[in-house]
Amino acid sequence: MPTTVVLNEPFRAVFYAPFYAAIARGDMAREGIALRLETAGDPARAAANLLSGEADLAWSGPMRVIRERAADPRSPLRSFCAVVMRDPFLLVGRGPRPAGFRLQDLPGLRFGTVSEVPTPWWCLQDDLRRLGIDPAAMPRRVGDRSMAENAAAVADGALDVAQMFEPHATLLEARGGAVWHAQADRGPTAYTSLYSTETNIAARRAEFEAVIRAMAATLAWIAAAPPAEIAATIAPWFPDVPPEALRASLARYQGLGLWPPTPRFPREAFERLRDAMLSCGVIASAPAYDLCVDDALVEEALAR
Repeated sequence: MPTTVVLNEPFRAVFYAPFYAAIARGDMAREGIALRLETAGDPARAAANLLSGEADLAWSGPMRVIRERAADPRSPLRSFCAVVMRDPFLLVGRGPRPAGFRLQDLPGLRFGTVSEVPTPWWCLQDDLRRLGIDPAAMPRRVGDRSMAENAAAVADGALDVAQMFEPHATLLEARGGAVWHAQADRGPTAYTSLYSTETNIAARRAEFEAVIRAMAATLAWIAAAPPAEIAATIAPWFPDVPPEALRASLARYQGLGLWPPTPRFPREAFERLRDAMLSCGVIASAPAYDLCVDDALVEEALAR
């Protein structure tokens, strides 16, 4: 008989496609898991649900575990099962990408950054600092609007370029915008994984291993599947996104190598995110990979 596992998503997003596909394709069911997906509404609420016992598992940015462990090494949260290991955010500008455009050009532009979640701006700030640019010295940056508002501002000419994820980028392209920069080009960056408490991991190890095997099957499928097939599979989760926009969004992400071929958690991706957080002053110390990530759980799951 299937075992019920309550999984919290922070919010609905196209770059979370592997999770929806794992349900739709039956990969979870084949592993004996009756997954109950609940939308928490924001990452902080998902973490609170784990700590209160309202959820067994959640997915989110590993930044949450890094931040908790940096503040208190005794934090019970652990990440595992890598699913999004490159930055899904894009810089979309008004009109074609200017010849020779570089990130160093951003301080002189009317630039909208994401307000809904912190990680994309943390990562971009780190990239700018590595290029010798002070992110605080960007007088034309707008940081208090939503991605939808910024996309409209780019289309209307009120902004030159804005930071957003899919499908906002593809929809803006249809209004004359163009992708000027993909943050995935920064290299491996731990963006999304599963996480839970150490108590839950110990108590429900067999079920969590089954979830990992299901995600492994889905990631292998996504690596080779045509974008149109992926789009058709997850379309019920995105009823308000036009089918062609969903397909194009997934094709872009697949081409950028957003999703790893296996759920093993790359140390390099973890360290790149952690270092960006250090660079921005979000954390004052650098918790170790082994303190934040339980990759042994993944290895045990895949060995069965």
